[in-house]
Amino acid sequence: MEEDGALIRLYPVPFRLIRDEKQFKKWQWITARVEKAKRDHRRESHKIFVDTIECDSKPLPTRDYWRARRECIQKIPIVRDFAELTAARMNQGTTLGLVRPSRVLGLDITPTDKAEWTDEEKTKLLQLQQQADLFDEADAGSLTTLKKIPFDFHYRYACEVDGRVQEYRHKIVDWEIGALYWNVRRSHGAKWEFPFRTRLEQELPARDLMFLMGTIHRFPDQWLIVSLIYPPKLPSEPPRQGLLFDP
Repeated sequence: MEEDGALIRLYPVPFRLIRDEKQFKKWQWITARVEKAKRDHRRESHKIFVDTIECDSKPLPTRDYWRARRECIQKIPIVRDFAELTAARMNQGTTLGLVRPSRVLGLDITPTDKAEWTDEEKTKLLQLQQQADLFDEADAGSLTTLKKIPFDFHYRYACEVDGRVQEYRHKIVDWEIGALYWNVRRSHGAKWEFPFRTRLEQELPARDLMFLMGTIHRFPDQWLIVSLIYPPKLPSEPPRQGLLFDP
């Protein structure tokens, strides 16, 4: 997001290849040169010149119930129903937005069609990494691709507005969820699913869970959960109904 709360998309960012002093963290402000993406017509999409990145300060702290982070989140319009994002895309061309669901209904875990990257996918990943104009010839020989996660994860959730409840299902592509998967695989082996579900179906819904959602470039009417945002509940907030509290 920008300082005024406007959401923008910076892509691609080959983060693992960015120099140490330019490696920003989540919830950290940076200064960088950006320009509107030429091949991506979504209004929020921009190219970032990674060699201009300057990390302004330390990541925003989590103390006092995420006070500093909440001040940033509050600048972003938060919708209570995913249908509002669909309408905003049709009317204003919006392709990024923040949704606060009423409750999480469950998590679907399904095997991917192919557990490994295809040659075409590998080629595309390497091309995206090289587009950042960030490395020299020595770097080019060391480019690597991320290990593919062999499962897809979808949240089923409900939004309630004025007594009307609507259910939705969207794929989660948050990189933190991928990291969680590999962590529980290492620590629990074949029993990884229980701690994974505990985190996604119980712990996060018990917080003030929000979905940062975005569309797919080639399929502009398809939305993904790009990131999960989960501040702790304020002491004055009543528990929100969710999977954790189901009978």
